[in-house]
Amino acid sequence: MTNNCALCNTELTSMDTLLGANSLSDGNVLCNKCLNKVSDINDELLYNLNAFSIDDINNMLNTEDTEAAQTVMTVGKTLPAAIDSGSHQISKEVYKRRHQKIKNELERLHANLSVFTKGEIKELPYLISEEEQIIAITDAQFVNTLDAGVLVATPKRMISVSKGMFGAAKITIYPNENIQLVSFVTHPRSPIIKLHLEERIVEFECYMDKEDAEKFYDTIKTIYNNSKDQSPKQMGTAGKSIAVSSDDILNQLEKLGKLRENGILTDAEFAEQKKKLLEQLP
Repeated sequence: MTNNCALCNTELTSMDTLLGANSLSDGNVLCNKCLNKVSDINDELLYNLNAFSIDDINNMLNTEDTEAAQTVMTVGKTLPAAIDSGSHQISKEVYKRRHQKIKNELERLHANLSVFTKGEIKELPYLISEEEQIIAITDAQFVNTLDAGVLVATPKRMISVSKGMFGAAKITIYPNENIQLVSFVTHPRSPIIKLHLEERIVEFECYMDKEDAEKFYDTIKTIYNNSKDQSPKQMGTAGKSIAVSSDDILNQLEKLGKLRENGILTDAEFAEQKKKLLEQLP
């Protein structure tokens, strides 16, 4: 694959190749800036870019009549397949706006995602509205699976998107009120992020980038490892919690004790969370 945009000849960045790969049918690649430019002429390019060649793109740019330019299309106007049977469809205009918003947020977060998460990233506009902000994202796959995936945190929930080489994406939503706390298991190559739910623990392996996984955990622990008696609305978009009372902390300690008794938390995890709670005592 070429390392330069086929239109402007600038060097491609990781964001250009991450957000849908931007590949054309003839092997050329567009940068996100050029893709935004040509998709204003023909928005199908945002969904079926790999059905067009660089010659098709140049024909569109050299024509003032948008309808005439669209005659070079070789595929029907279709949105990407629904991510799940229960998901609702959105218009191409909404998808485009959300796609641009998500791209901007990933750039702001300096997201360091692998090339294996391209499919998962393309699913996010179906899941995250223009009003919902991404506050953290990292490569993370369910433990003991081969599917690549991402774990996304917003102010009100966490979202797991995983996708194998073939087949539809698997979406799992974890609302804030269902997450008791989160924990992190260090490992030289594949640290694990654990979501402690009321009825079980969900484990995600972060095998691509250890430091990025730690950065993700540092963000989400400020949201979830405080008193769960707070409502989600009391949690800010930056993950900062309001001051908590002694009763709130004691209640949380009691919950932690029950989790340890039931074997959900190890002694080490219990001690770590207990220490953090005690440090919040006024």
